[in-house]
Amino acid sequence: MKLIVGLGNPGAKHAGNRHNIGFMAVDEIHRRHAGFQPWRSRFQGQVSEGRLGAEKVLLLKPSTYMNESGRSVGEAMRFFKLEPEDIVVLYDELDLPPAKFRMKQGGGHGGHNGLRSISAHIGTDYRRLRLGIGHPGDKKLVSNHVLGDFAKVDRDWLEPLLAEVADNAGLLAEGKDSQFANKLTLALEPEKARRKDKPAPARDGSPEAAKPKGQSHIRQARPPKTVSAPKSGPMADILKKLLGGGD
Repeated sequence: MKLIVGLGNPGAKHAGNRHNIGFMAVDEIHRRHAGFQPWRSRFQGQVSEGRLGAEKVLLLKPSTYMNESGRSVGEAMRFFKLEPEDIVVLYDELDLPPAKFRMKQGGGHGGHNGLRSISAHIGTDYRRLRLGIGHPGDKKLVSNHVLGDFAKVDRDWLEPLLAEVADNAGLLAEGKDSQFANKLTLALEPEKARRKDKPAPARDGSPEAAKPKGQSHIRQARPPKTVSAPKSGPMADILKKLLGGGD
C-alpha cells in the first residue's frame, strides 16, 4: 500500500485557493484513473482506494485544515503499518515559480504549516512533490496570496501540470521519483529536457577546444594538398640526409 496525500483546506470557499493545489492534484489522479472508489470519510479526511499499475494506493485529503494535516496522515500511516518512504505529499510551494515542480525526500518544512504538522506526527523521511505557486514578492502579502484563488490565466499552466502529475502518478506509487520528474519535465519543458550536454572545457578553458571542429562537405570533397620538397638549397641537403636520398 502507498499513500498519496494532497494538502489543502476543506470547504467550498477554499476549493480554488493556491494553497489547495495539493487537493487539486489528488482529485485529478482520482478523476483520470479508473478503478478508484468514491471518496469517503476516514482517517480525519477524505479517502479513496484504488490501484496505480501494480500498486495498491490510498488517496488522502485531510479534513483537519492545513495546520493539523499530520493528524490525518499519521492515523492512516499507523493503520496500514506504512513507512514514511511509502508516503508522498503533494503541496503548494511559494519558493518555486508557477508551473514548476520539484521532487524531494526528507528535509525541513520550509515554513509550510502542513509539512510542519506532518513531520511532527510521522517524522521527516516522507517524499514530497512541491508544486510551484510563486511568491507575491512581499512577506506581508503571502497569506492573501496562498489563500487567494488561482486566476483564470493560470489555467494555461495549471491544467497541464495537474494532468501530467495525474497521468504519471503510477511512477510515484512505484517509488520511481526520478523517472516521474523526467516525464514531467519532458512534457512541460521539452526544450530543457532534450538539451544536449555541453562539451567539457579543454585545459585552456575554451569549450571549443575540447572537440575538433568538423569539416564542411565541400572541404571534405577537396583533394588533399600535396607539398613538394625543395630540390636545392640547405633544406634539400637536410632532407636528403634524413631520407637517405643523398650521397
